[in-house]
Amino acid sequence: MAKKDTQVQPGTQPENEKTRSLEVHTADAAGKPMTTDHGVKINDDQHSLKAGERGATLLEDFILREKITHFDHERIPERIVHARGSGAHGVFKLYKSLGSVTKAGFLNDTETETPVFVRFSTVAGSRGSTDLARDVRGFAVKFYTKQGNFDLVGNNMPVFFIQDAMKFPDLVHAVKPEPDNEIPQAASAHDTFWDFISLMPESTHMIMWLMSDRAIPRSLRMMEGFGVHTFRFINDKGEASFVKFHWKPLLGVHSVAWDEAQNISGKDPDFHRRDLWEAIESGAFPEWELGVQIVPEADEFKFEFDLLDPTKIIPEELVPVQRIGKMTLNRNPDNFFAETEQVAFHVGHIVPGIDFTNDPLLQGRLFSYTDTQLIRLGGPNFHEIPINRPVVPVHNNQRDGYMRQTINSGKTSYGPNSLGNNDPQQVKAADGGFTSYQERIDAKKVRSRSKSFFDHFSQAKLFFNSQSDPEKNHLIDALSFELGKVKTVAIRQRMIGILSLVDEGLAAQVAFALGLKKPKKPEQPINHSIPADGKPLDFQPLMIEGKLKTSAALSMSGTIKNTIKSRKIAILAADGVDAKSIKTVQSGLIGAGAVVQVIAPKLGPLVAADSSEIAVDESFLTAASVLYDAVYVPGGTNSVATLEAEANAVHFLNESFKHCKAIAADDQAMQVLEATYFSNKLPEDFSDETVLKEGIVMGNDPAKLAKQFIQAIMQHRFWEREKPRQVPA
Repeated sequence: MAKKDTQVQPGTQPENEKTRSLEVHTADAAGKPMTTDHGVKINDDQHSLKAGERGATLLEDFILREKITHFDHERIPERIVHARGSGAHGVFKLYKSLGSVTKAGFLNDTETETPVFVRFSTVAGSRGSTDLARDVRGFAVKFYTKQGNFDLVGNNMPVFFIQDAMKFPDLVHAVKPEPDNEIPQAASAHDTFWDFISLMPESTHMIMWLMSDRAIPRSLRMMEGFGVHTFRFINDKGEASFVKFHWKPLLGVHSVAWDEAQNISGKDPDFHRRDLWEAIESGAFPEWELGVQIVPEADEFKFEFDLLDPTKIIPEELVPVQRIGKMTLNRNPDNFFAETEQVAFHVGHIVPGIDFTNDPLLQGRLFSYTDTQLIRLGGPNFHEIPINRPVVPVHNNQRDGYMRQTINSGKTSYGPNSLGNNDPQQVKAADGGFTSYQERIDAKKVRSRSKSFFDHFSQAKLFFNSQSDPEKNHLIDALSFELGKVKTVAIRQRMIGILSLVDEGLAAQVAFALGLKKPKKPEQPINHSIPADGKPLDFQPLMIEGKLKTSAALSMSGTIKNTIKSRKIAILAADGVDAKSIKTVQSGLIGAGAVVQVIAPKLGPLVAADSSEIAVDESFLTAASVLYDAVYVPGGTNSVATLEAEANAVHFLNESFKHCKAIAADDQAMQVLEATYFSNKLPEDFSDETVLKEGIVMGNDPAKLAKQFIQAIMQHRFWEREKPRQVPA
């Protein structure tokens, strides 16, 4: 009998017992009504149940609870989002008391240093993904205060993709690897993400941030942090103010180039983790100032946007950021798993003097975090893991459960009781007992959204208009790259329509890169987040044309540029290098706080022209320009000749130029620069003015050259030379 042909055509499955056994469990939602896990048909999957349009989310919302509960328990044991992280210990010291607006003790005590633990993370990728993915970065701070733990759980971007926690599982499902093939890892450049975004115009503002250079920071130490939500401060009189939290890095806000980020992912996917660890180990402790934007409760409705909308910022021109204290990270974890991996942050961990608002995204997070930790950390006692324990005693009637460590004595575990003196006892508000803010609630139960949440484009436009020209170019390139990875043309076209509501020029340039025409008007309806009984017209996004056209704080171009502390500088050298040239510049850079490494064709000490020996840190085999902030080529006839003939050295310089970094060279090393592709693009002279404009330093006086080089490195990048002076590196 002839043998049956078992060859399988692409896209099909072999007919076998395993395939047949799975068929009964395979579901296809095409053309089917949406239901709960228990078969109840869902009328509205777009909004959580609230006490009024701007009211608190209600615990009785069984649809929200089921959806988020299922989402929180989908993956074990790593975090569903923010799986890849880096952590560090530190302290927070207050500059001035905020007693007039909050009774939070750590925001009133200027003498005590509050211990903190900080975890930075990417969002979409798994624990094994690269640090340099284009992504939001988590920025979570646990304050171990004398009133208990306060967790400020934020991101390096001040807004979010969605307005209601009901949509969070959908967002993450869309950005995660696609479920049919588990591709791509740690990337948003694929069909499902942009399909979701193109149907949810409320995401437009966040997309501007995600496609900007903020999504590829130079270092975790060089990015801002934000609490995202609007919280409340409560003072000892019971008076409330609204507050937004900011972290401002003292090293400035800096990024890498997108091409550079992709190269770093191949050269060192632990780049950010390593950078943070090495900086702390070397004593270059990362520092941020904590800033607050405070809005009196009476001014809640004075703005053109809603303070409860997590897709909106309060522009700093309207409410300045007050810098109230400094956080310093000064100790690396002793054990990554025990601390960084097991730390459990929760937006609901607050102390007296801080309270929530009715932000519908914040309200959903209050439920989600505890639910997630229960499965990830094995049960309800995750607070007893050492990294999560507060610095104050814990006393309550909670008992037992998985991983219980506390050995509670006594007969009673309930209250009130007469057998145990009614201990532990409740605490009066005047003695520090937590009381929730007494906000008046008088509304109908609704699944709806306030019309004050409907403007999805004004702040997206504000963000784009506020960017410098290089930043705008990077944003356009990022959108072109991401949408270029989208295979479904209709999704690309829909996104071009969305972008046209932000900026016509932006939409036109992205459309050109994608080989599409900019539509005369966006696809209608724009907003597809509509319940079954809703009308698309009711959800038509508004465009509020505010007076504020740009905001300087939204651009990275005006950031701090007065230090090279902890920057990594490469010195390219070979045998015969001029000892004075290399040592003078090296000494100057180290004196300014930089980390300097000598890179040579091979490891082992170099023999300088004066026969002295110079230690080599890396060879061209293991080093790469993308791992350094700037590069210097010293003099020395033999060294220069060797480097000119060394393809890796020439490539190192070409790539540094391409990525707009500062480059310095001794006059004797001019022939090495002449071997590069960019040599014909060099300025005719190398005056101080040219250095600050082009980032190229030449000279025969090492001491003067070092000073000019330091000034150039302080500028971080010379983005203006990026487009007109591109090189194939």
